[in-house]
Amino acid sequence: MFNRIGITVLPPGPRWPCQVRLWVDGCDVVEAAVHEGGRGPFARDVLRTDRPSPLAASRTGRRLRLGEPECTGGCCGFLSAVVQRRGGMVVWSGWEGPYRDRSPLVFHFDAEQYDAELARAVADRWWDIHTDRPWRLPTSADDTGL
Repeated sequence: MFNRIGITVLPPGPRWPCQVRLWVDGCDVVEAAVHEGGRGPFARDVLRTDRPSPLAASRTGRRLRLGEPECTGGCCGFLSAVVQRRGGMVVWSGWEGPYRDRSPLVFHFDAEQYDAELARAVADRWWDIHTDRPWRLPTSADDTGL
């Protein structure tokens, strides 16, 4: 039985720009492993349109940072896993993280479902508005066209 991946993007907050949350079988992998207040990778870094996403799996496994605790990865360590394609399956294994007792298990995804979810997340660019400027609400001085 395969695990099922879901990818969502959180809106920017006071501390972080838009970040990705990775869901496996309905559970937020980042929050479960690095506790509340931690963050996932930034959307602009992993949901790229100019080159393949780092989340894209290849036959050559590579370690990918998937999150960090609120105190930052430089303090307590990053949540990372080896992402690798093995035939019709994508495997996340070799977990390393700030809290050894909270490391996720090995995940096995159907490669077609994994690729489709990643393609959907990359194509959904709702968060990619004015990412070069700090996030703010429009004011009356803005020309909204109304």
